[in-house]
Amino acid sequence: MQRLVVAVTGASGALLAERLLVRVRELAGIEVHLILSPAALLTAQLELGRKRRDWAALAAVTYRANDLAAPLASGSFATAGMVVIPCSMKTLAAIAHGFSDNLIGRAAEVTLKERRRLVLAVRETPLSLVHLRNMTAVTEAGAVVMPPVPAFYAGVATMTEMADQFACRVLAQFGWSHPATLRWGEAVPPVGDDEAPS
Repeated sequence: MQRLVVAVTGASGALLAERLLVRVRELAGIEVHLILSPAALLTAQLELGRKRRDWAALAAVTYRANDLAAPLASGSFATAGMVVIPCSMKTLAAIAHGFSDNLIGRAAEVTLKERRRLVLAVRETPLSLVHLRNMTAVTEAGAVVMPPVPAFYAGVATMTEMADQFACRVLAQFGWSHPATLRWGEAVPPVGDDEAPS
């Protein structure tokens, strides 16, 4: 059994987190430890009508963001890594500058210092120079900045399909393959010469 830390912040895009949790449950041997910020719960209520109990049903263990005594606050608690999805610019800034005033920031700090995989699904547009510099800082520290960009080649038609494909791509960052993953050149036939753009 491997542990995956999933943190949900208040950035728009609660569907991304929900579909990741659903996809993880479909794989064997992964135990999810979920951190929810107060803003995440508010956003999820507004966007999806979901409450804390709905999220808790998708994880093995759920933590409040102010629980700095949680096991995740220590590097001795072994995990495969962490995903922050969606990742607000506030949380990005906290991680970039080591400002661990809540469990999300501390767990991310632990993930980096223990040289584990940290994936940040940043949600903002357009990006300011402050955002870009923070992204550079976390990348230099070892994190993977992974905006939720749709895989248009996969033929996704709905927001849920887009979120599912993004979830599969996040899982691939940890070396986990989900059977629903659509990869270019495998599931989608290449464009023929007569259909190539001019």
